[in-house]
Amino acid sequence: MRKYTKGSVTIKLWDIGGQPRFRSMWERYCRGVTAIVFVVDSSDPKGIEASKLELQSLVTKPELNGIPLLVLGNKNDLEQSMKVGELIEKLFVL
Repeated sequence: MRKYTKGSVTIKLWDIGGQPRFRSMWERYCRGVTAIVFVVDSSDPKGIEASKLELQSLVTKPELNGIPLLVLGNKNDLEQSMKVGELIEKLFVL
């Protein structure tokens, strides 16, 4: 956990891995949050389906209703990374 304070605003960040062995911990860390940043590896086309399923599971949790969610594609500096439009299509189009 990292904590950042600027003026009267404090942000606490947890970097929780996306590998299957860490996913059971996600719910515990989501309790009482005020925002979620969901990071997707945009250079890994094989992992995008798992990311889509986990993201769908996350947004259907009643306890997270109304919590702001930012989906961030990282590793976009790599040549093989998906462009923004392709990433959106693969994550959000049924």
